[in-house]
Amino acid sequence: MNWNLAEFSAAYGTAAQLPPCTSPEIAFAGRSNVGKSTLINKLFQRKNLARVSSVPGKTATINFYHCDSVIFADLPGYGYAKRSKSELVRWQELINGYLQGDRDLRAVLLLIDMRHPPTANDLQMVNFLIDTEMPFAIVLTKADKLNKTERAARLAALPDELPQYEDLNVTVFSSVTGEGVDVLRALIEDITVPAE
Repeated sequence: MNWNLAEFSAAYGTAAQLPPCTSPEIAFAGRSNVGKSTLINKLFQRKNLARVSSVPGKTATINFYHCDSVIFADLPGYGYAKRSKSELVRWQELINGYLQGDRDLRAVLLLIDMRHPPTANDLQMVNFLIDTEMPFAIVLTKADKLNKTERAARLAALPDELPQYEDLNVTVFSSVTGEGVDVLRALIEDITVPAE
């Protein structure tokens, strides 16, 4: 896959607007401000492919990007409370409509802030992905913000914090150092690019 060829495709605000699936898809999920846009920009070596916002809850749409023959879907962040109930319902219906639709979804990359234990919303998403038998991997973001001792402590705590931890695919990621980028690219290529 030529990672430099990524382009923004479209954004959709309701499940009814979502286009039919025509290619393998990878989705990025996680709470607001966990670093989804930053991860996307790092994967594709682009500064402004995905808009990075310092304001949590800014992404209210599913943003689609394409690269070669793969579609990447950036799902709205969950867990940001400063929204009206109707807006939160729309978000939920949008995300559920995408995840439960008839799509060639090869994996969900679920981003969790490595500095903190998984939130209730993170655990709800992990359990949803396990229950629906949807392939997914955990990406621990903001690793560069921890020192060695803090990092070791967080990694040691995760087996007790995440359900079925021994079966999970977990990658540590840093947009600053680039840690995890090659691992995630290899994972994505492995499940989306046909064997020669």
